[in-house]
Amino acid sequence: MTDEDLTFLAFDAAPVGLVLAEHRVIRACNRTFAQMLGYAPADLIGQSFRIFYATDAEFQKTRDIGLARLVSDNSYDDERLVRHRDGHGLWCRFRARTLAPDDPLSRVVMSYARIGEGAPPVTLTPRERQVLSLIHEGLTSKEIAARLDLSHRTVDDVRGRLIKRFGVRRASEIVTRMMGFGR
Repeated sequence: MTDEDLTFLAFDAAPVGLVLAEHRVIRACNRTFAQMLGYAPADLIGQSFRIFYATDAEFQKTRDIGLARLVSDNSYDDERLVRHRDGHGLWCRFRARTLAPDDPLSRVVMSYARIGEGAPPVTLTPRERQVLSLIHEGLTSKEIAARLDLSHRTVDDVRGRLIKRFGVRRASEIVTRMMGFGR
């Protein structure tokens, strides 16, 4: 086997999903990433990351998340829900490193690692995903409302629906379950 063959094998068989993107379009991805999201690698090459979001608005809103850190540190990481081909959400650890600091989104290497491998798939609305992500960051309803430009009552309503649907006492317990640590 050549060094090039070994490099490709390592990339394709890595235990986390790996992606090379240019301006939010997938230029290369490994088998792990594609399978995690219900695709074959060839189905994703040339696709916009839009396919992983329920709406155009959600896709556009996420464009600049982490951009300041990519500019200042050349890297960014967070935890997020990613939309599977079947429509359910997968909670993932996301990391990104730009290869072009002067134009950070022009070429980015990303990794996705599923959190809570044995956890059942979760189907959430875009608003529920936003609220849960911010709950996971430790924000209060008022802080979430300010961040999303909503009233705190709207955020409380979303929290209440989630609590009822998942049968928990606190919304933070939902995140714990989604991560695979709950009952």
